[in-house]
Amino acid sequence: MRASGPSRRAVLAGTAAAAAITVVPSFPGAAAAATSQAPSYRWRQVVIGGTGFVTGVLFHPSVRGLAYARTDIGGAYRWDERSARWTPLNDDLGWDDWNLLGVEAMAVDPAHPDRVYLALGTYAQSWAGNGAVLRSENRGATWARTDLSVKLGGNEDGRGTGERLLVDPRDSDTLWLGTRHDGLLKSTDRGATWAAATDFPGSATSSGQGVTLLVAAGRTLYAGWGDSDGTSANLYRTSDGTTWEAVPAQPSGTSAKVPIRAAYDCHTRELYVSYANAPGPNGQSDGSVHKLATTSGTWTDVTPVKPGGTTSDGSADTFGYGGVAVDARRPGTVVVSTNNRWAAVDTLYRTTNGGRTWTSLKDSAVLDVSETPFLTFGADEPKFGWWIQALAVDPYDSKHIVYGTGATLYGTRDLKHWAPQIRGLEETAVRRLISPPTGQAHLLSGLGDVGVMYHERLTASPSRGMASNPVFGSATGLAQAAARPSYVVRTGFGDHGNGAFSHDGGKTWAPFAAQPAIAKDAPGPIATNSDGSVLLWTFVHWDGTKYPAQRSTDNGATWSEVATCPKGATPLADPADPARFYAYDTDTGTLFASTDGGQTFGGRASGLPSGDSQFQLAAAPGRSGDLWLSTKTNGLYRSTDGGGTFTKLTSCWASHTLAFGKAAEGADYPAIYQVGATEAITGVYRSDDGAKTWVRVNDDRHQWGWIGATIAADPRLYGRVYIATNGRGIQYGEPV
Repeated sequence: MRASGPSRRAVLAGTAAAAAITVVPSFPGAAAAATSQAPSYRWRQVVIGGTGFVTGVLFHPSVRGLAYARTDIGGAYRWDERSARWTPLNDDLGWDDWNLLGVEAMAVDPAHPDRVYLALGTYAQSWAGNGAVLRSENRGATWARTDLSVKLGGNEDGRGTGERLLVDPRDSDTLWLGTRHDGLLKSTDRGATWAAATDFPGSATSSGQGVTLLVAAGRTLYAGWGDSDGTSANLYRTSDGTTWEAVPAQPSGTSAKVPIRAAYDCHTRELYVSYANAPGPNGQSDGSVHKLATTSGTWTDVTPVKPGGTTSDGSADTFGYGGVAVDARRPGTVVVSTNNRWAAVDTLYRTTNGGRTWTSLKDSAVLDVSETPFLTFGADEPKFGWWIQALAVDPYDSKHIVYGTGATLYGTRDLKHWAPQIRGLEETAVRRLISPPTGQAHLLSGLGDVGVMYHERLTASPSRGMASNPVFGSATGLAQAAARPSYVVRTGFGDHGNGAFSHDGGKTWAPFAAQPAIAKDAPGPIATNSDGSVLLWTFVHWDGTKYPAQRSTDNGATWSEVATCPKGATPLADPADPARFYAYDTDTGTLFASTDGGQTFGGRASGLPSGDSQFQLAAAPGRSGDLWLSTKTNGLYRSTDGGGTFTKLTSCWASHTLAFGKAAEGADYPAIYQVGATEAITGVYRSDDGAKTWVRVNDDRHQWGWIGATIAADPRLYGRVYIATNGRGIQYGEPV
């Protein structure tokens, strides 16, 4: 599913690995400096551990312990062997550059260990900006940037193929970049400028996959082409960097329709290529693995297991092949991965004799996910993996293998024991945040793909993993009773119920005894009044269709329709008066209010900004009727009479999301935090004087792309603010 335009937002539902998609417009002035003097803040990431699709892993062939990883919406990372952690490399990309957090491809230079290159661009759709190439001479500590005239698709189908970026082994100044819709590009100045490789035979189209991979086999370059019909050529090569030709006698047919990845064994001079009948990560049902003896031109089918059989329970065993990696220390030793093998579960196959025989590493695997307990996804045991297209063998350690899944990166040092190798890499798309006023946890989170989490510590993945009973894929609602914070409710996409409540602040949960029928397909946000006696649930389908709100006064046992509440509006409970609810109708720009516990709503202030479903309404804690309305670039509005009238504030020109935290010493109003703009930069701001003045609290090194979903501020610790990102997890800052 894709959003229809730059003002629409959609969440990709389905498997737990699907990345949330957010479409946002660009705003002016991202490169300018804020005029307010920013206080000194320390920024860290709340530890969850992965939770997103790792689409590529690349060990440096010339430096022990140096590796890079790419993700579909969360930027790239560098591995530090000493600390056993990943370092994020793209947190400096700001609001206007949100589309560059998806990494299409990466490349290293074997002859110059400090050089690394990234091809960035999340979506290739008309509403997204063009891609860019970043180049670094210091392993990603700093970057030089070249904006492209073409679009890339790091979060589109085929994002696990590749790499599509390559340093020419004959000349380090020459780089190649395969695009989806614009053919093959070439740079002769280390990525500073790019031009079309006019002799490349693939016919560029406005749809499809285009170039899926680039790999060097000695001094010969090979390029995979993803738009073949299964009978025409899909693998090309050049030996002189100018003239390309179809590789003779290459495999054909459905099982070899799309070349996914390739790896070259320099000892045996054989090129291994994995294939599938679709680019993946979803939609594959057939595939194969072939090797090419580059000296003789002979192809051999070395597929470990042919798709199409049946599992022990009679299910169809359909899948494609994904990753392929060679062991640089052992000739003929190769590892490949299956992909989209849901019935029998994906695995890695390893051969030590050039593909004559294979061993499934899953069969002897011992998985330890104690560091990231959510990986059980509510089951007794974790699965070996799914969406396995990223795969690498350490060139300095034959038993060190890593592979990416839709939620983590697993690694082994002995081919038997596997554990997440994910420290420092956070890719969650965050949708809801609550910082409770009391209790053990300072944070509850509602996340894309991995439901709701209870963060008893910010420095370790939640010990309880995902909230269960029921388990959600993506969370859509999370609310706490203001005067009774032990009571929390949540909603989301799930197979065994779409709503639940907690009486212990979110530690344990129980499902609603009943739910409206529409909740299964369109579970929207939920609110609970200040004493927890009333629930108000609204419903929005992913295609934008809105449905009437439903109300419960018995903890979700029965529900009744509230016809006067605007359809699809996010409900908000008054934090001091249990009889009051609010809902902002973004279609008409009207504030609706209820004074009878959500039974009926009536229109109050009207003529406010309209037309954008992402406008947000917030209520100041401990006060009745003190409402704040963030309307993006239309500004920030405040009402002190329960929505009867609103006043537009002049202290900022943009406000996207807003939260309240503990008041500054001597202040009589809570500290206010927002993602917005006072002059040029869209960033994170704090006000200690009721929004009269603002100071920016993030800096140019900590921007994280688009951060407009939600924020939360700690009611117990002055200055602490939690930032929801769309692919870099939860970031939090504190004054230092």
